[in-house]
Amino acid sequence: MYSQRPTPPPLKRSVSGDSQSSYASQATTVSRASSRLLFGEIPLTPATSIGSRSSRANSSVCNLVYSTSTPFLRFWMNDEVRENVLAHIDDEDLPNLRLVCHDFSSRAAPYLFEYLTVTFKPSTFTKPARMEALLRIGHHVKTFTFHMPHEPNTFLPPIIDPETGMEKQFIYDPQIQLASTPGNVKQPKYGSPEMNDLLIKQYPPIFHAATNVPAFVAAFSELVNLTHLKISCPGLDNTPRYRRTAVDYALVSLRIAVERAPLFSLHTLSLLPIHPGGLLYLHPMHGFGSTQLSARRWGQIRYLSICMESVQVPPTSARNRQQSLEHLRTLHAYLRTLSRGLTRLFFRWKGERGLSPLSLDREPCMLPVEEECMHPSMRGEVRGPRPLKFPRLRYMELENAIMDSVQIADFIHKHRRSLVEFNFEDVKLRQGNWDDALAPLTQIAGSDTWKARQEEVMDVPILLSPVEGDGERVMGPLFEEEEVVMPRASCDSTRSRTGGLTRWLSKSSGSAPGKNANAPNVKVRKGAKESFMGSEHMKRFLRGSLFPRIK
Repeated sequence: MYSQRPTPPPLKRSVSGDSQSSYASQATTVSRASSRLLFGEIPLTPATSIGSRSSRANSSVCNLVYSTSTPFLRFWMNDEVRENVLAHIDDEDLPNLRLVCHDFSSRAAPYLFEYLTVTFKPSTFTKPARMEALLRIGHHVKTFTFHMPHEPNTFLPPIIDPETGMEKQFIYDPQIQLASTPGNVKQPKYGSPEMNDLLIKQYPPIFHAATNVPAFVAAFSELVNLTHLKISCPGLDNTPRYRRTAVDYALVSLRIAVERAPLFSLHTLSLLPIHPGGLLYLHPMHGFGSTQLSARRWGQIRYLSICMESVQVPPTSARNRQQSLEHLRTLHAYLRTLSRGLTRLFFRWKGERGLSPLSLDREPCMLPVEEECMHPSMRGEVRGPRPLKFPRLRYMELENAIMDSVQIADFIHKHRRSLVEFNFEDVKLRQGNWDDALAPLTQIAGSDTWKARQEEVMDVPILLSPVEGDGERVMGPLFEEEEVVMPRASCDSTRSRTGGLTRWLSKSSGSAPGKNANAPNVKVRKGAKESFMGSEHMKRFLRGSLFPRIK
């Protein structure tokens, strides 16, 4: 006899009457809100949106996948195996995996939302549906990228009085919490009702979104497990250099939000790229809305990466020269504020070579000019910026800069007790040579033995040589582009031709105790081939063209 299989119970109870109509209206509202979500989370369903039925809905979603396979259950319930599998699933497949059941969704969410990138728009932190989504996934975010490029809509023109036609000055004071008077009358956001009216009429919506500090604070308060903050503000060439834009006001709001949100795990900051004036608004002590406790949050930063637009000091224009010097002073002050806790520092000038940010105190242009009207007793007391010192710095990399060998030697000697590895990439020396720059290594090692272990790298271009073809001679590549280890005797010509040199320092941990226990080891990347001079193809080429005596 055949027994009929019992019909499974329905996943949700049927609702009729007024409840059915209200249920349908709620479903319509949720579907409309979830269709415009920002962060890629699972859209809400009517079953998961009603608070009174949340537990029953989740249990029924879990029952959608019911496995009777014991091996699969043992595989999925093993934490180490399951986490290893989820870590290797592509990001494109994780959303589909989360749609299977509630357990799959909760397990895959930390991997899907670990990296979150937001391009700032007027409704980024103000749209209710997006903020609800961030409320659900914010605790999974470990790396948050705030992307706001300089565009024509971020440009802020001068504020013009419509009655007089004169330009009005705007002094910005961030409103963290909009205060209200006893008569429930809100205070103007921008200082006065007249200025409020002018800014609303003349400035774009993205400016008003950038100055909405409470919205920034509410958004960053959801990123409780954030460890790495990335800020990207490209496209500086599209706007005037010496005028504030909406990007600058957004940086002020972002800095205040980071200082007030519970970001106790934050330890890495990347500014890739940042415009020179941006550091003024990110400075915890000199920026708008700063307090005495502002530097506490930024003191957590251990890894700092900066890619900044090049700052050139023009020799003629007094105004542009003064503004360029102000940008350099702001950079020096910003690095000084974060210097106590940094263990890894990367800095790169974007565009033309710039001055070394590590030794701006030794640049002649940064020193104050003694005026003739100054009293003689005051001339000796006028000083430039104080030197930078990174007491915990272990790894440093500087790219696309110009400096003196004395500055490099002083930096190595000053940080000899903490520095483990450093790299000067595409750095040009104005005065001195690299032997003088690395002279402190001899004092650290106690001898010149480190020179025997150093290697220098140069790029060899692709050469074309005649290669025999089918009855005719054709041009073909002699060898692929590679890195070749050059002898130390030819380093001077290599430096003058390339304009820079890469150097690495690392303290050997396995050295024998004694005088050379802390002997440094200068090293760079090794080439793909040990030597190309011994190849038969190279010998034939040199024998038939330039060097007939080579055998």
